[in-house]
This record gives sequence, structure tokens and C-alpha cells, in this order.
Amino acid sequence: MDVSLKKVVVIGGGLAGLSAASKLSGAGIDVTLLEAAPQLGGRARAVAWKGQCLDNGQHILLGAYQQTLQLMASVGVDESYTLLRLPLTLNMHGAFTLKAKHFPAPFHLLFGLLAANGLSWQERFAAIRFFIWLKAKCFKLTQDESLLSLLIRKKQPSRLIKWLWEPLCLAALNTPIATASAQTYLNVLKDSFNQSKTDSDLLLPKVDLSALLSKPIAEHIQKNGGKIGLNTPVSHIEQTANGFRLHIADRECLEFSHMVIACSPHHLNAITSMLNIATDTIAFDYQPIYTVYIQYPSHIKLPNIMTGFTRGIAQWAFDRGQLCGQDGLISVIISAEGHHQQLSQVALALAVIEELANAFPELPSPTWHKVIAEKRATFACTAGLKRPKQQTHIQNLYLAGDYTEGDYPATIEGAIRSGLSAAQLIIQS
Repeated sequence: MDVSLKKVVVIGGGLAGLSAASKLSGAGIDVTLLEAAPQLGGRARAVAWKGQCLDNGQHILLGAYQQTLQLMASVGVDESYTLLRLPLTLNMHGAFTLKAKHFPAPFHLLFGLLAANGLSWQERFAAIRFFIWLKAKCFKLTQDESLLSLLIRKKQPSRLIKWLWEPLCLAALNTPIATASAQTYLNVLKDSFNQSKTDSDLLLPKVDLSALLSKPIAEHIQKNGGKIGLNTPVSHIEQTANGFRLHIADRECLEFSHMVIACSPHHLNAITSMLNIATDTIAFDYQPIYTVYIQYPSHIKLPNIMTGFTRGIAQWAFDRGQLCGQDGLISVIISAEGHHQQLSQVALALAVIEELANAFPELPSPTWHKVIAEKRATFACTAGLKRPKQQTHIQNLYLAGDYTEGDYPATIEGAIRSGLSAAQLIIQS
């Protein structure tokens, strides 16, 4: 089909849908993006609270976020103003500190492990041996298994697992180490530490996620002639001889030649059930992410912009004053399931505040706190998980989302990769 004859609808305004619509509109294809919510961005969006612009979750761009950075550049986002790029440094409070050294990859990591403070020589050499083994295997397993079973099988010391491999697993896969996919974890390690030295840099947003991604991408779509509808739920979908007919909130009908479903996986079956043709039921387990925002007096600063914890509830703390000018504001991340889910939001915030006070005794009492809970933040990236292909068995119907078949877990990069891939399939069809 000629590009000029294609008319595409993208259902879902998260990063997968936005990236798909951006690529399609840039290719001169008539594209309409429909989002049922009043804002774009999905699980990567801004939240207003107490005069501050928060995110619905503090995000870390760890690893080779190549397609994310390329998309940002293509829509006019200047990385130097919007992202803080730091050479890999892991400050695990009361445990150890690892800093990448000034060598080409992967030697920057290997020498960083050798010089890591807080690790015994046995633990340092164990980590290096494991990395060398992974490199020899090209980061590919014969069969997927849980990350914990792989680490035990490769004789990684328990402290090293708790202090290094598990925090990285929670940050990258948001899945407990006992069930997390070792192969997906290795995919992230390979792209982060085995290519270019800068691929292991930490990229921390200096602006809210809406300003970083969804707003500029949306503006780019509209600049290229694409259309975006907010507060626009789809009530019914019909397959026609030439594509699809969508009923918008029972008041309008729109027809398209191609359709990309880019909603969250837990909404997918409800949308595909609108079609008269049976589709495969897609079922995932999910993992939560809790972000606890704590406002201290404006002069308060933590010793580091990003601090990791290996005991208690808190996993990572970010000083948003040093990061994005929100003086005195600390965000604390708690990834994956755990006993913290049984606490009320107030009890959870107070527990995190107490942990910070124990770690940094100079902290005064905060003025306010806010918990943002994404209870189905990501799919559980477990060993051997079968993920759906983007091209469905229904002609001209595609899926986009970080849960679709691919090498990455549920990350910003995974969502953007899937959206761009779905768009490319339509362009080539």
C-alpha cells in the first residue's frame, strides 16, 4: 500500500504510542493518536503537588538508551539541558562504592570493581570472573533461568548478590531476583557495560517526565500533521474490508487502514475483545513501584545525588535539589513486591523517613510527604516469559508496548523501541 493511502490509528498515549505516532507522522503517514486519559505519557508523566512538579515515579536511564536519545534528538530535545549525565557511580550506603574508571569498556567496569570500596578481594574477583564469563558467552544463556539461580550457580558471594546484582536487578527489571529473567538482565548488562564507556552513564532527568518526553514528542507529531485526541476513549472496534472502524465514546465513527494498540497490557484484552475475531488472551503478573517524596527545608542536601540502600524498605534516594532545582526534596524508590505493600501510605512514608534519619542523622523533620503508588507499574519480567509479537494474526493490526517481544524489560527504552518497531512494520507493509 502506498504511504499516502495509509491511515493509521494509535490507541494509547504512553511512550510506546507516542514513539509509534512520531515515526509514522515523520514518514508522511496520516496518523491519529487516541488517549482515554486527559494527559499523555502513561506511566512516565508529571504530577502536580504542593506547588511542585513531581513525576509519577523517579526514573533512572541506566544503560544504552540509544533509541530514547535518538528520538529525543529527532523531536528537538537537548540532552544537555534535560538530562544529567554522570559516569557510573554506585554509592550503596553503609555497604560499598563503585566508580567506573577512565578506560574503554568493559575495562572501565572491571577496574572499577577492583577499586570498589567496601568489597573484599574475594568479592571483587568473583564479580570480575562472572563478567568475563558473560563476555565469553556473549551474554547469552543456553536456557533462561532466574537471576538468583544463575548467580548461585556461578558462585557469586551472598554479599555481592545483595549489594550489587540485586539492586541493579530491581532498578532494571523491577522484578524480585528470585524470579527475574537472567537473560533479560544480561541483555541490559551487555548494552550497558560491554559496548561504549558512555553506555554505562547514569542519565537522570533534570526536568519532569512530561517535559522531557511526552510534550515534545506530541508537538513533533502535530507539527508533522498528526492528530492527537485526549479524553477520547474507544468504545467499540469493527474490522472492515479496508481496515478498522472505531466508535469514539458512542458518538463518532472513524475509519483507518492500520491500527496500533499501544495501551497497557492489562487493558489490552478489553480492547481486542471489541473485535469480532478472536485474539490470543494475554495475561501477565505485575510488579509495583512506590515513589516516596519527602520535602525537607530548602537548605538540606544529601551527600550524593543518588544513594542506594541494601537494608530496610528504601532502595534508592535522589536529591532532587541537586538534580533539578527542587531544593530540599528527596525522592525514594521502592521497586517490586514486598512487605511494604501491606503498609498504609502514611505508614510507608514514615518508615522511609525514619530510615533516612538513621542513614543521615543531620536530617531535620520534613514538612510534607507524598507517596505515589503504581501498583501495576511493570509486567513481572520472569524467567522464560513468553511475550506477544508486535504483528498480530489480524491483518494490519499491531501491538506496541514494553511488554511485547523484545530483549528489554519494562523500561522507557523498551517502550520506545516497541513503538518505533511497530511503526516500521507499518511503513514497510
